[in-house]
Amino acid sequence: MTLKIDARLAYDLAQPTDLLLQVELARIAGQEIREDSLSTTPVEDFVRIPAEAALGTRAWMQADGQFQMTYLATVEITRPDPAFAQLQAPPPRALTGEATSFLMPSRYCPSDEFEAFVADEFGGLTGGPLIAALSDWVQETFTYTPGASTSATTARESFVQRRGVCRDYAHVLVALARAGGVPARVASAYAPDVDPPDFHMVAEVWLEDAWHLVDATGMSTASELALIGVGRDAADVSFLTSYGLAELVSQSVEVTRA
Repeated sequence: MTLKIDARLAYDLAQPTDLLLQVELARIAGQEIREDSLSTTPVEDFVRIPAEAALGTRAWMQADGQFQMTYLATVEITRPDPAFAQLQAPPPRALTGEATSFLMPSRYCPSDEFEAFVADEFGGLTGGPLIAALSDWVQETFTYTPGASTSATTARESFVQRRGVCRDYAHVLVALARAGGVPARVASAYAPDVDPPDFHMVAEVWLEDAWHLVDATGMSTASELALIGVGRDAADVSFLTSYGLAELVSQSVEVTRA
């Protein structure tokens, strides 16, 4: 599967402001970047650094006035869709250091608060079958509602409201997975069927010594996701973080199958 990506952002900055940008595709197994380019209006001190879990990159820069960014890419996705029914989860004591970090509660995914719910509703399920059941439950129970949440909404609040956008679906699934003993993290990505078109967020779970993508919104599959970065929750994968006042002027993301 080959995807073409066109992502654009424009912000107004009242004064010189440090920006942390994370929109470029990660160079990892499962996706082959044929070409990509990042262009911005003039900035100072542009430098790339490794992103969370050393997967993908972030870019530091300072900008002033109107800041515009364009990211263009062509990428071939080669990863298969996971067969969750066949995937098992190791006991917590057998987890690697990397996986263990993503078993803990985090700011937007207070997984310890969901342990009783997972035990009561999904008792007897473990590993991949548990993840499949949790993802199906979120997709069937929640309503995709743009504007129903904010950047401060947690998995707890989304769980109560039963609505939100991809960020909220991912947070709830990650929190439920961790509560069921499966390490999980969020993944920012590009996908072709996101409606409305936007940067996308899904979950990634650790089963049989590997990470596997799962989208509880049902709008994408692992074989059609172009991964940007991963983190404990949305705070780690924001496409732009400003350390000063920044007003969003426009945003567009177009992902098409080539």
